[in-house]
Amino acid sequence: MTSQPSSPVNVAGAGGSLAPYGGGQPRPWALELFDHSLKKRLKVELLAKLAGELGGQRCLLITCGDNPGAINWHLRDRGGDWSWAEMEAARIPAMEELLGEPVVDAAPHLLPFDDGAFDLVMTIDVHEHLDETDPLNRELARILAAGGRALVTTPNGDPRMPLARVKRLLAMSPEVYGHRVQGYTAKELEGMLTAVGLVPEDQGAYSRFFTEGIELAINLAYVKVLGRSPDGAAPREGEIAPSSSGELKRLSGPYRIYRAVYPLLRAVSRLDGLIPGSGGYAVAVLARKPT
Repeated sequence: MTSQPSSPVNVAGAGGSLAPYGGGQPRPWALELFDHSLKKRLKVELLAKLAGELGGQRCLLITCGDNPGAINWHLRDRGGDWSWAEMEAARIPAMEELLGEPVVDAAPHLLPFDDGAFDLVMTIDVHEHLDETDPLNRELARILAAGGRALVTTPNGDPRMPLARVKRLLAMSPEVYGHRVQGYTAKELEGMLTAVGLVPEDQGAYSRFFTEGIELAINLAYVKVLGRSPDGAAPREGEIAPSSSGELKRLSGPYRIYRAVYPLLRAVSRLDGLIPGSGGYAVAVLARKPT
């Protein structure tokens, strides 16, 4: 019998304590950017709430670009025995440099892991990059141990949301983000996972109106102005923020301004907590493989 999800988890405003970089070493650029990302901080906090205690569990994180390893870094600090997979091979060297661990080059139709290898598999903003999601979902079910859990996040695919409409007006289409679709609703994700034999247990959301509005303004500024090359060429598809230490250095002036106003942006982000309901512009679903 299918269990009913518990009350959805919602993360309203950016905050929470995050792991420091140890040994007195300079802060790596990827962690520096993460420290000043409203949305990514919310993502990690929601993932931690949904996943719960991870001690002794075999965990896998699957990503698809827009993550130079900072999310991995902070999840690893939460406990568990982690492995990493990335679907954009060009991202892997930076991730391995930061983590000091190997990152597997993966494809959605064939994840290079044994059957039942993991107790928890997280896929972070992967499904919206794919033309077909069924092959990945089948692979998630395959590599999960009996009783293991899949935790999937995507942008919210509801086209009626106010800022989704604003994005279309500003020509910030899914393709600009490197996506095939806007995203999926929690109900759609639950349906996908149910179709491969997983049982939805919980769900959550993050990045509500104020946080998403700030994020959109930052991405728009990068895509339309800051990220353009000296000859005026736009960033490549999917590049909505600096993706290397060299790019961050090139934008050191604007980034200093952004850091200066970041406390104000965090304060505005917390206004999300005043919005009734538990929805958000990004969703997560937790599902379990039956024993």
